[in-house]
Amino acid sequence: MCNLYNHTTALEAMRQIFKDLNNKAGNIEAGDVYPDRLAPIITRDGAQHHLRRARWGLPSPPPYHSKSGIDRGVTNVRNTASAHWRRLLVPQNRCLVPLDRFAEPRAGKGAGNAWFKVTTGQPTFFAGIWVPEWRSMRKLKDGTTTDDLFAFLTCEPNGVVAPIHPKAMPVILTDESDFNAWLSQDWSAARALQRPLADALLSLEP
Repeated sequence: MCNLYNHTTALEAMRQIFKDLNNKAGNIEAGDVYPDRLAPIITRDGAQHHLRRARWGLPSPPPYHSKSGIDRGVTNVRNTASAHWRRLLVPQNRCLVPLDRFAEPRAGKGAGNAWFKVTTGQPTFFAGIWVPEWRSMRKLKDGTTTDDLFAFLTCEPNGVVAPIHPKAMPVILTDESDFNAWLSQDWSAARALQRPLADALLSLEP
C-alpha cells in the first residue's frame, strides 16, 4: 500500500495543462508526502480547475475509528463497489494528485522502500478522490478539525511493481485526455481508468 510519494511538478507546468487553473494553494514546495500531511491536488468545479492543499487520508468507515473517536484516515482506495466509497465516485469528489515517484515497502524487516519513478517527463497525477471541509478528529491533541481530505485509487500492480508489491499499485494518469475524463465523466465511463500504468512508463530506481 503506497504511503509515501514525491512531487516536483511546478505550478507553471500544471498551468500548461489547465489553462484556467485557479491557485488556491499558494506556494507549492516540492518534496516527499506522508499520510496526514498537506499536499497539492487539482479539482474541478464546473469548467474551472482549482489547485488546492488537502490532507492525505479520506474519512474511514466508522468501524475503523478508535474508541476515542480518532479517525486516522484511509490513504488508498481499492474497493469502489463499497457503499462507503461509492458515494464519493461522482465527478465533484474526484481530484488529480501530482506525483513524480512513489514508494512501496520491500518485504522483510528493515528492508526499506522501493521507489518507482514515472518516466514520461511530463506532469503526471494519481487518480484521486477528495472531500471538502470534513470535520473529524485526526489526532487527540488537536481535537476536532475541519479539513479538505484526499486519497487515491489503487489497482492491480503492473509488471514493474508486482515483484515488490504484488497486491496493488496506485492508479496513475499520464495523458491529458485521461485527466479530463477523470474529472468530468460519469463513473460508468471513468471506472475504466482504474487500471495499471503501462510497464514502459514506470521504472524501479536503483
